[in-house]
Amino acid sequence: MSSGAKPVHARQTLFPVVDGCLTVGGVKLDRLAQRVGSTPFYAYDRVVLSARVAQLRAALPDALRLHYSMKANPMPALVQHMANLVDGIDVASGGELRVALDTGMAPEHISLAGPGKSEAEMAQAVAAGAYVHAESEREVRVLARLGERLGITPQLMLRINPEFELKSSGMRMGGGAKQFGIDAEDAPRVMALAAGLGLDVQGFHIFSGSQSLKAEAIVEAQAQTFALAKRLAIEAARPLRHLNIGGGFGIPYFPGEAALDLAPIGEHLAPALEAFGREQPGASVAIELGRYLVGEAGVYVARVVDRKVSRGQVFLVTDGGLHHHLAASGNFGQVIRKNYPVAIGNRMDAGELEPVSVVGPLCTPLDLLAERMELAHAEPGDLVVVFQSGAYGRSASPGGFLSHPDVVEVLV
Repeated sequence: MSSGAKPVHARQTLFPVVDGCLTVGGVKLDRLAQRVGSTPFYAYDRVVLSARVAQLRAALPDALRLHYSMKANPMPALVQHMANLVDGIDVASGGELRVALDTGMAPEHISLAGPGKSEAEMAQAVAAGAYVHAESEREVRVLARLGERLGITPQLMLRINPEFELKSSGMRMGGGAKQFGIDAEDAPRVMALAAGLGLDVQGFHIFSGSQSLKAEAIVEAQAQTFALAKRLAIEAARPLRHLNIGGGFGIPYFPGEAALDLAPIGEHLAPALEAFGREQPGASVAIELGRYLVGEAGVYVARVVDRKVSRGQVFLVTDGGLHHHLAASGNFGQVIRKNYPVAIGNRMDAGELEPVSVVGPLCTPLDLLAERMELAHAEPGDLVVVFQSGAYGRSASPGGFLSHPDVVEVLV
């Protein structure tokens, strides 16, 4: 790239183009819109989902268990599809727990995490036989009380707030003061509390960050995670049964970003798992991924309802926006707004491009899906596609804002 050139988005290759029209799940976008019955909608591709899991299985050691973190996308049909591909499901609410149980995933392979679990949610998990990742002394005490009341031994792990964080990550979940988990230095005292209450701490959940595209940062965090787990196991004076090492794998969203290289991660994990297995024989180790599993398998589709020119700038006004896809608007954690990859889905072979901004129907300047992007010429009726939309889409957006219709989701 020359010194004056602007960085561009990575080329989108997961959805084939047929006769100039993007396809999802083998269905051309214009026909899919007719099949759905309305726009806007999210569409998730089964083949892409399955291929991503297969790619991970090939790159990572066989002994590593793969868990789906449902908070990335809790659409029931998608979760059911993922349940047939992964080894476990991690949930973050009682509502997600019900969806996970409906898939038929064995309860002992489902875990409930979150910093403010209600007593009712923990009771759901205990009654189901799912694991609870306790994140405070209060939760440990509540679990002891629930076990006594229900006559069921709670399946308990401790979520640990480590001293370290995942470097080069979009969201740091460990290190320093955090609302998540029990500080690592307090873990021995909480384990002693649990033992005194008759509870069996079966392992640890150590999550240090998410959305990293740097393999070396993930390798470093994983090495620190194993070291911390070993130290805590020694302090507990009992063997571990389970260890959840978190995730952190990112996907490229913005211009200039490249896909995560899995090879160094797999090369590090193989000997790390062997060494951990020698010290903690019989302990299972799981990696928890959400965005990485589903993010690139989804697209958001909105229809152009108006084309406007204001003082020389072209605006494509669509029937979708930030109320359905907050992240693409830049209002979900971005400090400086950057564009997601966007295209005119039914004009993928257009030769001539023009600088346009894609906006939604809401009465706020924040309702922006693409800002001054080079896109194919579009008119009312054309279909705007936002890629990288399989994670943190509908469920992470303010769907009730301005009382516009809800967005549809389909698995194709």
